[in-house]
This record gives sequence, C-alpha cells and structure tokens, in this order.
Amino acid sequence: MSGAVLLRGGTVVRRDGERAADVRVEGGVITDVAAPGTRLEADVVLDAAGCMVSSGFVDLHAHLREPGKEEAETIETGSRAGALGGYTALVAMPNTDPAQDSVAVVDFVREQGKRAGLAEVVPSGCITVGRRGEALAPLAELAGAGVRIFTDDGNGVQDAMLMRRALEYARGLGVTLAQHCEVAELTRGAVMNECSCCTDLGLPGWPAIAEELMVFRDVELVRLTGATMHFLHLSTARSVELVRAAKRDGLPVTAEVTPHHLSLTDDLLASYDPVYKVNPPLRSREDIAALVAGVRDGTIDAVATDHAPHPRRDKELALDAAPPGMLGLETSLGVVAPRLDLEPRELVRVMSWNPARIARIDDRHGRDVAPGEPANLAVFDLSAAWQVDPTRLASRSTNTPFAGVPLAGRVRHTLLAGTPTVRDGSATR
Repeated sequence: MSGAVLLRGGTVVRRDGERAADVRVEGGVITDVAAPGTRLEADVVLDAAGCMVSSGFVDLHAHLREPGKEEAETIETGSRAGALGGYTALVAMPNTDPAQDSVAVVDFVREQGKRAGLAEVVPSGCITVGRRGEALAPLAELAGAGVRIFTDDGNGVQDAMLMRRALEYARGLGVTLAQHCEVAELTRGAVMNECSCCTDLGLPGWPAIAEELMVFRDVELVRLTGATMHFLHLSTARSVELVRAAKRDGLPVTAEVTPHHLSLTDDLLASYDPVYKVNPPLRSREDIAALVAGVRDGTIDAVATDHAPHPRRDKELALDAAPPGMLGLETSLGVVAPRLDLEPRELVRVMSWNPARIARIDDRHGRDVAPGEPANLAVFDLSAAWQVDPTRLASRSTNTPFAGVPLAGRVRHTLLAGTPTVRDGSATR
C-alpha cells in the first residue's frame, strides 16, 4: 500500500509518556502525530478508539520451523500469527532442518519473510555447527550476512571452553549470544519440574539447578570475556536472582521470560496432557512470583513467546514421547497484560523497546511513535476480553494451552512499514 493511513482516536505510548493523538503514516514512515480531531488527509482511516498505539512488538524467540518442518509451521503462517499478535519483527530460532548455520539458510529464511510481508523475519544463527555443540559455526561469515544474535536454542552449549571461545569471537564481532540454559546431564529423561507433584505422578523430574548452573557459568564467562549475553526463557527464582546480581555488577547481560512461564504452574501436568510440556518446564507458584517481580523491577528485560508449533499427531503422543513446546504469538498480549498488570509504557518496554534493542534492530523497530520514524506499529485494546479457539488461529498447529481460557488484551491493527497487516483483528493477507 502506497497511500496514507490514519490511526484515529487512540492513545500514543512513548518513552516520554502517553497522550491522546491521531497518527498518520505514509511511505512507510510516520508523518504526523497530532491532537485528536486535527484534519489529516488519508486514504485509509483505522479506528483506534479505546486503544494504545505503540511501536510494534518484537519477539526474540519464535520457532517458525521453515525450512524442513513445514507441517508444523511455515514462515508465512508464523508471520501471520505474529502480526495478529501485534508483532512487526520475529527473531527466527535456528533449529530448522537444515539448521541456520550457513549464509544460504539464513538468506532463505530472511527472503521467505520478505515474501510473506507480514512481519520482518530476523534470522538468528547457530552458535555451533548443526547445534551439536562440537565446533563453532562460521560466526564471522554469518555476522557479515547480517546476523546479530546467535543461539543453539533447544540445546544449551555444554562445553564451557567452546562457550568461552564463542563469547570471545562474539565480542570481537559485536554480536550477541543467546543461551538456552540447561545442563543436559541433569535433565535426561525429564518430563516436568522436579517437585513433590512429579513424585506423586511418577514422572521424571527436571531440577531447577539444571538451568541455574548454566546461568551461573555463563554469567562468569561474560565477566571473563566482556561479551554480551542474552538468557533465553528463564524459569526459576534463582535464575532471576543470578541475573539481578550480574546486572548489579554491571555485566552486559539481558534476559527474557515467556508468557507461559508467567502464568502456568507445574501442577497442570497432573492431567498428563502434553500440551503443558515445555522446555524448560512449567515451574512453581513461587517461581512465577519471582519471574513477575523480575519483569517489574527490570531484571528481566523482555517477554518472548518461544512460539513452538507441533503437528497434532506429535503432541498427542504419550507425555514422555511428545515434544516440548506450545504456541504463543497470537495469545501473548492477552496472557501477559493481565498477569503483569503493568502501566502501558512498561508493557511496551518489555514487548517492543527492549526486545528490539537486544535483537539489534532498534534502528527500525521499537522506535517512539513520532514523525519521521518507521511506521512499524501495534494498536491494541487492553480491555478487550476474548477466548482462544485453536482452530481459528493462524498457525498450522493448534498446540495452545489457552484454549477456552479467558484472556484480556487484544490487537486491533498492526502496521508493517505503514501497511496494515492486521485490520480490525483480521489479517489482511
């Protein structure tokens, strides 16, 4: 769309405050942020009454599955789900087939995102070849192709010396490493959080220390190397405290938490329903309280979905055989907003501004709503109540734990480079 779009009647959310304003965009940029009722010409007028207007959300952690696992998701369907959730940028995790450890695969993922045109797809690169933890991936070559964040997500890098070398290279390249914190020897065969519940159920337990040991190790490696580290999907109270202490020491670390780790407890596995099986596992109420507090005090920088679609037949396997993961892109706002109960600016901080900075795409995403800025925008109603129908989600998969659960907060419009990708709650393509 080349014409002008006007968002009328909303409340603009910026770092310096909130105010009622109409927002006009044209040519991919914001041209006007004006007092309500100001005469502004536009080809398309979108109703934003009762809504917040902010920079589009940025997801640091999305599994889009393509290439190689298109039965579960494609870049197009995942991007559509993201747009419906208010996201204008998605960092695509590298556990594809083949893995994102070469320029050819990274370029393919990026181009598929451009072809879909629903959200900017930002490929991450592998830390190690094939995510096998044996040899470093070609970090310099991938950085030269525009990759700014590297991870073996799904696996933690087990070899401490290899991780040290990766951090040393990353510092020289000016890129960020994102760690999946799991000491694999402690989680072998584990299904759910190690607790009295798992003992009662007869299920193998996943101890919190398996996450916390790697957080501790990598905090110390950051202290040694000076490299930037991002911790993926933290889930325990002690992990939050380790990051809090690292930040007090001035170390360049950031962290994220998922909507499901903020809202779902480990006792849900008493149903033996694999929809609740995730990696890391759902934890206790005490852990959730610590995660919420970590977001509120700034210890945890970002909410990231860990959107992980799986075909129905895989998620219907027995609990010990089913793969971990659940959908998150479309439901994120509705889960997170009431759970965190943040002021709009603080909500946008963890959903947009901070994630854009961590992903190193804050030249075009996570910008203030102001004239001359890129028109990557989300318009959302924090009072909108709704329930999830898995069969109506944009994803190719339906593995959501929030089916039929009342949620509060929904996206009305999303604009990517000034073009509506979601209009009145429906995808435009």
